[in-house]
Amino acid sequence: MGEDVESPKINHTFLRDYVTEADVISTVEFNQTGDLLATGDKGGRVVIFQRETEVSVLIQNSQYPRDRGLKVFTENRLLITGPQSKGESEETGDSGEYNVYSTFQSHEPDFDYLKSLEIEEKINKIRWLPQQNAAHFLLSTNDKTIKLWKVSERDKRPEGYNLKDEEGRLKDVSTITSLQVPVLRPTDLMVEVRPRRVFSNGHTYHVNSISVNSDGETYLSADDLRINMWHLGITDRSFSPNAVFTSTLLMCAVSMISVVLVPLRDFLSDIVDIKPANMEDLTEVITAAEFHPQHCHLFVYSSSKGTLRLCDMRASALCDKHTKLFEEPEDPGSRSFFSEIISSVSDVKFSHSGRYLLTRDYLTAKVWDLNMDKGPVETYQVHEYLRSKLCSLYENDCIFDKFECVWNSSDSVIMTGAYNSFFRMFDRETGRGVTLEAWRESSKPRAVLRTRRVYTGGKRRRGDVGVDSLDFTKKILHMAWHPSENIIAIAATNNLYIFQDRVSPETQTQ
Repeated sequence: MGEDVESPKINHTFLRDYVTEADVISTVEFNQTGDLLATGDKGGRVVIFQRETEVSVLIQNSQYPRDRGLKVFTENRLLITGPQSKGESEETGDSGEYNVYSTFQSHEPDFDYLKSLEIEEKINKIRWLPQQNAAHFLLSTNDKTIKLWKVSERDKRPEGYNLKDEEGRLKDVSTITSLQVPVLRPTDLMVEVRPRRVFSNGHTYHVNSISVNSDGETYLSADDLRINMWHLGITDRSFSPNAVFTSTLLMCAVSMISVVLVPLRDFLSDIVDIKPANMEDLTEVITAAEFHPQHCHLFVYSSSKGTLRLCDMRASALCDKHTKLFEEPEDPGSRSFFSEIISSVSDVKFSHSGRYLLTRDYLTAKVWDLNMDKGPVETYQVHEYLRSKLCSLYENDCIFDKFECVWNSSDSVIMTGAYNSFFRMFDRETGRGVTLEAWRESSKPRAVLRTRRVYTGGKRRRGDVGVDSLDFTKKILHMAWHPSENIIAIAATNNLYIFQDRVSPETQTQ
């Protein structure tokens, strides 16, 4: 007989670590309850994860060991939840596990024929709208187009149509001798995702932020030079708060006997426009913007100069003149070629209370008090050890990485990302910080996240990582914190890590 042919071996490590550009996660966002978690990637896809309910946890525990960690592979992504203590589910009836709920293609690659520019399908931001009924709504955006999506469930289907047979074909009317009332029959649960609105042609430059207003009816979108305000029911134009937008035509009486019809869009302007008349005079760009969580008339935006501007739409429809300016004076003695680059604010977030602002620049995270605009009230060094390597970081473009920052539910702890798959958490009460690592070994069932330390000099401890050994390709840029619990979602390239901790975050950071 023929000789046995040795089957080729599959390099599972290579397949696990192989990353395509389209699979890299570009945004992470919990909804208002924390039961849903949405991620967007550079391929224009949105994946929604749903938290396990008590019923589904009981079903799962009857099939698998209780300490089994959940690992779901989908689209080359690894979803890992943990750590979770033994007996936790039956004691609290709660679970930190998230399963894939729905996946859909949000954006496709496009082309701007006027400027001869390609428009990437990458999802820049996702924002959930407050839930009003059984359905969920979310906004997703790429560089140019914002879309409103409706996510709903259907577990029944109508049967017994009078004009159609069981296969859906129309019946001959002459053969219908009686009428019947259609009934709803139970069917397998289906999750439907449909686009409800498409907001396009509102931005000339790349959209970097979207933020839903507390009124539940409007939202803002920001690009490099302008901030637009949109109504969720109007897609063909953005508007100023004091403008009349109930009609598509505005009648202007220019004399006693003549009336001119002018398109309303000609009267509408952006709420912020920092574009100079001559682009050679451009000195800064908008990097992020967000609405106040309680006051629908307040919003803040950050710039590449490291400044924050708080705007009040009650004062003026065009908010080019800010209400407050938050800026930290620069020390002339420490100024260098990289000063302006590393001072650029990459993210800004209101605290849940609305009293504070959290910002992130390249090396630090800062907390600002709305009542004190002279400087930040708290400054946290994220990776100060990189200051001596700014030249090499500039050459490989890492110095332009945009790290996000988040608050915990009580505003007592902040979190932000770093390199080498590290992320940092800071306790605001004690000022102490901890460095953690998002990697597969730390996500095993019932594993405990161990603190890591970057070795910069002095006595080196076991497990320390040298500055020269940091992997700058493994960066934690995007993250989210559960709105009410100690659950965090960390995006590491094409991997999504979800960690749960029953210990209070204040204790965790000590």
